[in-house]
Amino acid sequence: MPDREEAGGRPAAILIAGPTASGKSALAARLALRRGGVVINTDSMQVYADLRCLTARPDPDEEARVPHRLYGHVDGAVNYSVGQFSRDATALLATRDGRLPIFVGGTGLYFRALEQGFSDLPPVPDAVRARVRDEAEGRPTEALHADLARHDPDGAARLRPSDRMRVMRALEVYCATGRPIASFYGDPVPGPLAGWDLQKIFLAPDRAVLRARIDARFRAMIAQGALDEVSRLRARNLDPMLPVMRAHGVPGLIAHLDGALGLEDAILRGQADTRAYAKRQFTWFRHQMGPDWRWLDPDVATAEV
Repeated sequence: MPDREEAGGRPAAILIAGPTASGKSALAARLALRRGGVVINTDSMQVYADLRCLTARPDPDEEARVPHRLYGHVDGAVNYSVGQFSRDATALLATRDGRLPIFVGGTGLYFRALEQGFSDLPPVPDAVRARVRDEAEGRPTEALHADLARHDPDGAARLRPSDRMRVMRALEVYCATGRPIASFYGDPVPGPLAGWDLQKIFLAPDRAVLRARIDARFRAMIAQGALDEVSRLRARNLDPMLPVMRAHGVPGLIAHLDGALGLEDAILRGQADTRAYAKRQFTWFRHQMGPDWRWLDPDVATAEV
């Protein structure tokens, strides 16, 4: 694998991150066309086959123009992990036929795993997972966070009390092993891009512009069939704790389909959830990733990259 710049000073790989609706996918596709690259998904929701529209996956025409990989290759019933993403990326890089890898997405942990590696958590038996989730049914996330704090105070302190998915994961690991989740964060499995010469870009649009784009895009998704997509997902009766069931917009649209919310209220909820997520993406990358990331306005990136 390359560990330095390729011929002509070209980086061995390009990483494009940024908040949702910032124009990452379009920039990646333009670069792939210009530089003979392959676009590799680095977004934890765009891996799922069930939600092309609601996760803003590239459409079939876009995918046909340049090679796209790791998009829509996972069934919604699967709890896809950072570790599995890293393994999939490693396998993909071994068979890329000399194309420039362009990793693009909004999931910070995926980008960190590419370079720094990841800690492989132990598998949780299905019976343990089912018991923990049955006991959690109907209880507020803050109460579950308090349960976790009694068993694993350090782990609880690292999690937002409202982050139900990660709180549940930590509880499942503790119930399965009797150990705090952090005790498994030993020497990480090496990342597939460790030692590579990388060009790293974070798209940082004006906040007001981004909020308007998020709101407009969510309405466009509804017009393009997102509600039908969620209706099909709802019909599968999947575990509500699965990542695909917690994708931005899914809970509100399911509430609408169940008769608990009007469509306009479901849209407003989806927009608000997505805006809050974009704010967290800005914060995470600012504090968790290194100074070698170049922050660019999307218009500037189009001209300079």
